[in-house]
Amino acid sequence: MSEIRHIVFDIGKVLIHYDPDLAFSRLIPDHAERRWFFDNVCTPDWNIEQDRGRTWEEAEALLIAKHPAHEDSIRSFRRNWHEMVPHAYDDSVGIMEGLIDNGHDVTMLTNFASDTFVEAQERFAFLKRPRGVTVSGEVRMIKPERGIYEHHAATFGLEPMASLFIDDSQKNVDGAIAAGWQSVLFTDAAKLRSDLSERGISV
Repeated sequence: MSEIRHIVFDIGKVLIHYDPDLAFSRLIPDHAERRWFFDNVCTPDWNIEQDRGRTWEEAEALLIAKHPAHEDSIRSFRRNWHEMVPHAYDDSVGIMEGLIDNGHDVTMLTNFASDTFVEAQERFAFLKRPRGVTVSGEVRMIKPERGIYEHHAATFGLEPMASLFIDDSQKNVDGAIAAGWQSVLFTDAAKLRSDLSERGISV
């Protein structure tokens, strides 16, 4: 392995918690009905397009045209987004901030809608500490597309083989590796500390 000179963090489920059920368990209390809604209306495939840059207005209009009876629930997705990200993972944040404090070059690369990322940054001040961030909704590319890794590396002057990407999704880890980066799958802070230690990085 090449020496690591750049460390790149994903955000959702690595630094902050994300779970749409937290809002919709209140909005649609019946479990089976809620699962149907997420499987057929506000699906992950629908939501990822906001991460790619589609506006919420366009996204809502698209679904309301198909599912007019669910208009209020569809609009509730963005309206109640703040409930879906209730807290940070303090142990993971501690690792990231420790790396920054120790002089490591830390940036972030995330699939995030532009407006909700701004909201997240205002709520979680540590998201302003790294040297910079690539937000998918702003560059209109999403992980694991090769282009977003190449864009991030070019923007922040990273050498791919000297860059370590940390993400909770195996397909995004694989995407980074395909783009010539080193990458590890995030499961918890203890494993991340171990992964960093194996590469000669102490926190």
